[in-house]
Amino acid sequence: MRILLIEDDRLIGDGLNVGLNRLGFTTDWFQNGEDGYEALSSAPYDAVVLDLGLPDKDGLSILKDWRKNKHNEPVLILTAQGDVDQRIIGLDSGADDYLSKPFALAEVAARLKALIRRSSNCLVPEIRYKDIVFHPDTKTVEKEGKLVVLAPKELMLLELMLMNRNKVMSKDILENKLYSWDEEVQSNAVEVHIHHIRKKLGKGIIKTINKIGYIMED
Repeated sequence: MRILLIEDDRLIGDGLNVGLNRLGFTTDWFQNGEDGYEALSSAPYDAVVLDLGLPDKDGLSILKDWRKNKHNEPVLILTAQGDVDQRIIGLDSGADDYLSKPFALAEVAARLKALIRRSSNCLVPEIRYKDIVFHPDTKTVEKEGKLVVLAPKELMLLELMLMNRNKVMSKDILENKLYSWDEEVQSNAVEVHIHHIRKKLGKGIIKTINKIGYIMED
């Protein structure tokens, strides 16, 4: 899941950026409003973490402009402790949830997962596909009741395919979901991840559509 993070406080931003990446998210971090505002149109983000107090362009203006321009990505706003008026205005302006500073990384991650599940209409605690069970909250996979260990990018790719069953996913879309702008991407990275998933979970789990992409069919 790819997250857009807009936070000008270097300490908070760095902590969220590093922490969310360790928890299995792909994160692009921007420290000013203008760059963060433009970023949402440049990559397929699953959710946004937005601070309201930003230089250049404040968070509320960013949020209102996004909603005005039909950007429907779920937005988690960050506000100062006790700033009730800002929270209310933020929610009225189109935010999906809010957190007051200071906050725990685990809560940010949990709220992002909930927002993404809600926006994807995937509210069940587990996703079943044939003899495979995927647990979104714990990022664990079972095959025929036995735990299967997947690498972080393999887990992200599997979750993407499960949440988009019966839909062809191109290589470009998968790359953009799996990797941030700061990460180097090998030309065959997606193919390698899919090869490993097939090796661990079965050859037929993900089908290749020649010259188009990949699909997980019911």
